[in-house]
Amino acid sequence: MPQNTSLFSPTTIARDMVAGLVVFLVALPLCLGIALASGADLFSGLLAGIVGGIVVAAISGSHTSVSGPAAGLTAIVAAQIAVLGSFEAFLLAVAIAGVIQIGFGIAKGGALSAFFPSSVIKGLLVAIGIILILKQIPHVFGHDTDPEGEMSFQQPDQENTFSELLTIVAGDIHVGAMVIGLLSVALLIVWDRIPKLKNSLVPAPLIVVFLGVGLSMWFQGMGDQWSITASHLVQIPTAGSISEFFGFLRLPDFTQAVNPAVYVAAITIAVVASLETLLNLEAVDKLDTEKRNSPPSRELIAQGCGNLVCGLIGGLPVTSVVVRGSVNVGAGAKTKLSAIFHGVLLLLSVAILPRYMNMIPLSALAAILLVTGFKLASPKLFKQMWDEGRYQFLPFIITVVAIVFTDLLIGILIGLAVSVLFILNSNLRRPIRRIVETHLAGDVTHIELANQVSFLNRAAIERVLNESKRGSDLLIDATESDYIDPDVLSLIRDFKENVGPARGITVSLKGFRAKYQLQDEVQFADYSSRELRDQVASDQVIEILREGNRRFVDGTRLNRDLGRQVNATSAGQNPLAAILSCIDSRVPTELVFDLGVGDIFSVRVAGNIVGTKSLGSLEYAVGVAGVKLVAVLGHTRCGAVTAAVKLVANGQDAMSVTGCQHLQAIVDEIAPSVSGIDASTLDQMDEEALETFVDEVAKQNVRRTGEEILSRSSVIRDAVNAGNVKLVGALYDVKSGKIEFLDIAGSLSQSEPLKAYK
Repeated sequence: MPQNTSLFSPTTIARDMVAGLVVFLVALPLCLGIALASGADLFSGLLAGIVGGIVVAAISGSHTSVSGPAAGLTAIVAAQIAVLGSFEAFLLAVAIAGVIQIGFGIAKGGALSAFFPSSVIKGLLVAIGIILILKQIPHVFGHDTDPEGEMSFQQPDQENTFSELLTIVAGDIHVGAMVIGLLSVALLIVWDRIPKLKNSLVPAPLIVVFLGVGLSMWFQGMGDQWSITASHLVQIPTAGSISEFFGFLRLPDFTQAVNPAVYVAAITIAVVASLETLLNLEAVDKLDTEKRNSPPSRELIAQGCGNLVCGLIGGLPVTSVVVRGSVNVGAGAKTKLSAIFHGVLLLLSVAILPRYMNMIPLSALAAILLVTGFKLASPKLFKQMWDEGRYQFLPFIITVVAIVFTDLLIGILIGLAVSVLFILNSNLRRPIRRIVETHLAGDVTHIELANQVSFLNRAAIERVLNESKRGSDLLIDATESDYIDPDVLSLIRDFKENVGPARGITVSLKGFRAKYQLQDEVQFADYSSRELRDQVASDQVIEILREGNRRFVDGTRLNRDLGRQVNATSAGQNPLAAILSCIDSRVPTELVFDLGVGDIFSVRVAGNIVGTKSLGSLEYAVGVAGVKLVAVLGHTRCGAVTAAVKLVANGQDAMSVTGCQHLQAIVDEIAPSVSGIDASTLDQMDEEALETFVDEVAKQNVRRTGEEILSRSSVIRDAVNAGNVKLVGALYDVKSGKIEFLDIAGSLSQSEPLKAYK
């Protein structure tokens, strides 16, 4: 569904109304409980819920987020009311906080939400779920001493989350409330598992409420353990008249405008409420089944308007709230009409229907929250975070534990701090990329610096430099670096000029900006020169190719200065090897061996066969240019080999099948490698068996091409027999990128058989 769907679309309005009703049932006790936990009037919590539903939702760009008084602010609210000395002075701070939040939103402060780690967001969701489970169990059993919306570990009733549970074990249970609570939980679970009921417009929470009210009325007169008294029911303040209702409203004390403490409180509320809102908004967006994104800066403006109104009429500060939002998503809300409708229902319940709302048992509403908690704290999410590795799981689980054992605000801050530490640790551990290149004159260690190299990276870079072996070559590459800290530059300069030479280590530099006063200087041959080629043996060239392919497979290809190599080879070439490969676009020879300009001769022909012209090219490479290695490179899933196999098996010629008049010459060269196959055998093979057969033919074709080279070229044969050149085969796997080196009969008389790299 597009994000601009009308609020009153016929296709969504019914579902939104149902969702709004369900959110209302959940929000009602939470508004009262948060007000009680904050030490404020109960009516102030209800006002915050009404404003969060009507004002904030109307301005917000979110389809699923629902706002109201926040459990995460209870401690701050209670503390600031005590500091300021009156609730009216506190209201002024709330109104000013709203203005500050509007400013945050206009300044696009919502962009900060992009920096919240997903591990913390998911940890918040799970922690809320666990807290709902732990906190609502006592209410389900009729133990209602702790306010319904209170979520801190240390509770106002002098208990904590776990000791409160022990009171249930000790027998502090109200039988009537317990029966209502357990039956409500059972009904919610069963309802959710019957598709017809789950998909109907009748919400299970509404049935739970009617069930609770009906049982409560039935239990009246059955004794203290069964009768549901006021302490176990919703308790909305009841006004006897319209004037008395408006008397519940409180105005801010504007005489406190000169009190600095008011502004300190306002900034505190604005910052904390904005942080909670952005985190909760991200969390609810993750729950949205349609995966819509809510504009965070607009949400800050909406929250600011809500807090401004709350401050002016006597409400508690509001934020986006995960519990309400998750219930909203679970009830099938499609647009923000559900949030607006829940606010309207809160207003009606306070203004017109308080008597009937006060008949709802708390245990029935606790059952709704309990089941919501189980949905949020899904075991699948724990497994998902575990599978993503410790850098995701540890911040996630620490966030969960911190929120459960402290409160929402402190737990979130701990989770964010831990995530930042993990990010820093990851950057400290990997500020550079280190690659060892097997080169003509010996191994060269390439140290490639990151985009941003801060002083925090100094220790890691110093460790890498100090691990360099005596007599080795280092290349420090800053090509990709936009910033390097002066301390790091000083370290590199000292190692190049003093420490390195003292240890026999040659340090080359590349890519440093002119302002760093470190000039490019390459002190090793990074291209093939005649002197180095004459010093290298055939086995060393094979090892260079082998190591290059390893880098290609591992994704650690060298960052070469190709421009420098072009200039260095402009006067002449001295390649190490000549490679006869297929024309297949998936096997670019220089890339799969991670080679530079001037390192090899590359001869390419379909099916990597040898003809007069390609053989002449190879003879030039050996007899004139003096390469040390000739390699025949085939590959798996070869199109030329596959075509040859099918044509040979069916006894067809290439011209009649493809219309290509010169293709038969290639088929004729590959045909001797195809044996024991006919059309009937080919038809019996499944796709995997055919692929395996073709790959074996490709491997045999590589060996046969090598044997043909030795048989038909006396120049190459004599060079191989003299030990000046080695001839090898190789097969490239197009699936993995790995190259397997192959022996070719008659080419290895001067050395041990090759070790295949697989």
